Amino acid sequence: MRHGKKVNHLGRTDSHRKAMLANMATSLIKHKRITTTLAKAKALRKYVEPLITKSKTDTTHSRRTVFAYLKDKDAVTILFREVSEKVATRPGGYTRIIKLENRLGDNAEMAFIELVDYNEVYGKTAQTEKKATRRRGVSKKKATEEVAEEVKAEGTVATEEAPATEEKKD
Repeated sequence: MRHGKKVNHLGRTDSHRKAMLANMATSLIKHKRITTTLAKAKALRKYVEPLITKSKTDTTHSRRTVFAYLKDKDAVTILFREVSEKVATRPGGYTRIIKLENRLGDNAEMAFIELVDYNEVYGKTAQTEKKATRRRGVSKKKATEEVAEEVKAEGTVATEEAPATEEKKD
């Protein structure tokens, strides 16, 4: 039984799986988005997110630790220079998996995995929509509160000003 074993072996030996995940992580860091099967994408997420977190602290030790996983100097350089700057304020969740149609040959579930901060089209629309809905919701509440306050204030002011304006019209 496999109680408590969280690693998806992906039908491969340990060395093959580690090499495959290292290559996929390198491709993800270099290209910012890759297409793969859903199972591999989920396994890659668990592999690459701790490396991105480690890249936030640019020390020799963290670089060597990440290099031990990636085995590619260019990918480590890109990770520590570009990617770590973009994700500096993000507390986690650096990748996004989006399901695609099944593969024609073997009907495998396909997905693409991407770095969240590098998809400008998807990220900008989501952020603007969230802000717009929040503003509308807040402004409606504030508007109703302000109108209620103005009505109360005008109610006292209106009784004082109303006879004066009516007298001027006569």
